[in-house]
Amino acid sequence: MDGQATILAVDDCAENLHILSAALKAQYKVKVALNGKRALELALAAPQPDLILLDVMMPDMDGYEVCTALKRDPQTAAIPVLFLSSRDEEQDEAMGLSLGAIDYIVKPIRPSIVQARVRNHIELKRTRDMLERLTTQDHLTGISNRRRLDDYLGVEWSRAQREQQPISLIAIDIDHFKAYNDHYGHPGGDQCLAEVARTLAACVTRPSDLVARCGGEEFACVLPATPSAGATTLAEQMRQGVLERMLEHARSDTHPLVTISLGVATVVPRCGEAPQALVDLADAALYEAKSGGRNRFMLKTR
Repeated sequence: MDGQATILAVDDCAENLHILSAALKAQYKVKVALNGKRALELALAAPQPDLILLDVMMPDMDGYEVCTALKRDPQTAAIPVLFLSSRDEEQDEAMGLSLGAIDYIVKPIRPSIVQARVRNHIELKRTRDMLERLTTQDHLTGISNRRRLDDYLGVEWSRAQREQQPISLIAIDIDHFKAYNDHYGHPGGDQCLAEVARTLAACVTRPSDLVARCGGEEFACVLPATPSAGATTLAEQMRQGVLERMLEHARSDTHPLVTISLGVATVVPRCGEAPQALVDLADAALYEAKSGGRNRFMLKTR
């Protein structure tokens, strides 16, 4: 979480939203929603909220239903939810907390209490986000690491399986990287890895797409809800982008500049199938790209 945090306030009473906005707008960016449906839309819209203040008693879709939907969606599940309610019975608070909320504030709204609770939870989220980055970020390149890739692929594979949507994976290797390392030394190799990582990440524009370093000179990109046409377009952009970096490679048998080979795989997951099926297909496509002369991509679908 960088810069000013974003708070989403949800209440079917416009006056309550006005009170919350007035209490928080000096320190935070504040979004407001008058109903649950709009709250779910704003929770997914960029920039996503860092914290949600959620009224319990709302028509059509109450706060408990909204919270359940938020926690079910991997894209919103980690957003902290604070319930606001005039219901102060023990079972009401227990219900809210059991659904995944981190706090329960009893109405009427007291601005000073809301400010203090929000401040504390935003600080906790900043700490959690920092720890998450440390465990899921590749320290050399700054992009996601293998652990993050595996976790994310698992989540998006399950979604694609459930919704019967295509999911694509691009497996990427830097061509002749061992020869590069041997010639330019490990500091030069590290700089090359960082440059390639930045280039790959710059090609990705959708928040749902994830680029990660798998280890050594290997990278991968998960593309949810992406058919083969979109995946191959991105693969070519990545290939061309690395070439345009003009990184000299004096020991390459393929090209005088650093190049990459890419294997693109697209499937609609079958019931009960594991994500390893997509990984294996992308690896097979990458093998064909390297066998076919490198500095190119190959596609495999099913």
